[in-house]
Amino acid sequence: MAAKFPSQEWADAMNAQINSSEAYAKAAKDWEGDFYFVIQETGEIVYMDLWHGACREATFTTDPGYKNPAYKITAKVENWKKVLDGKLDPVQGMITRQLKLDGNLVQIMKNVKAAQELVRCAAKVDTEF
Repeated sequence: MAAKFPSQEWADAMNAQINSSEAYAKAAKDWEGDFYFVIQETGEIVYMDLWHGACREATFTTDPGYKNPAYKITAKVENWKKVLDGKLDPVQGMITRQLKLDGNLVQIMKNVKAAQELVRCAAKVDTEF
């Protein structure tokens, strides 16, 4: 059954995909940083604490003060759909401002493989919009 994006059900499914992915674990072994993935139209947020190739927490919230993540990426739901469908590379989306990044782009650029594997994990989640 498909999980609605965004929702706690989707966050849980994404967490499971990340933590079962050997490719993500390898690509992100040196990554340290948590994220807010924000839906521009609604302010809904999926918070993910990504640490050394694992996801320590994945939470759906509408409270922008829930955490103070190192990175916040905001986009319209149509652009999130493109990312999750593999039609928009997230790094390219940040460079072209289809995804708005608050955080250190240089650090993300140093970890492009980890970002790509994260998107591959997301693509495996049965998602409905």
